Amino acid sequence: MSEEKLYVIKSRSDDNFYFSGDRMMPRWSDNLISLFGSYEVAKEIAEDNNGQPVTFVEEPEKIVITKEQAEIVENAHDQKYPANYISGNSGLVASSEEKLLNAYVNGYTVAKEKKYLVYKTLGGKQEHEQFAQAYRSSVYPGTVSWILTNEVTNRSFSQFTEAEIEHYGLQDCEKEEVTDDGTK
Repeated sequence: MSEEKLYVIKSRSDDNFYFSGDRMMPRWSDNLISLFGSYEVAKEIAEDNNGQPVTFVEEPEKIVITKEQAEIVENAHDQKYPANYISGNSGLVASSEEKLLNAYVNGYTVAKEKKYLVYKTLGGKQEHEQFAQAYRSSVYPGTVSWILTNEVTNRSFSQFTEAEIEHYGLQDCEKEEVTDDGTK
């Protein structure tokens, strides 16, 4: 990040007005608002336009991390020496440590786990292709049941993460990734 500061001119009478070129604008717009590299120039123009110079601060982009990494960052907040805690819990990869330190300082979002529809294509002499699709049983919680179907359908109870596929022993099945909008 550069150490140079940028300044904008904000109206003294209304917090919603910013200086743009030759007048105050009612809304912030990246295309219209003037940025100044010098505080002195911004102050001079601000005085002529009933404004005040303010430092323009750009918020850093949040780091995308896994749920496990988020736990490390959250636990670091409770430590006397957070950087030491992150260093000791981020594994042997230096880039992972740097990523977690950035997440601690700049904030983070947790990556969504990919979800999959899990099924087996059934062979045979039937006229139409058939599938046995896995789903979480509501009758026997914590187990997987199968349904015979003509097409693989996307329902919340039929979506599995990689960890769940491994837990239930479904690695030898076919799988289709489900997108964020719920389609296959």
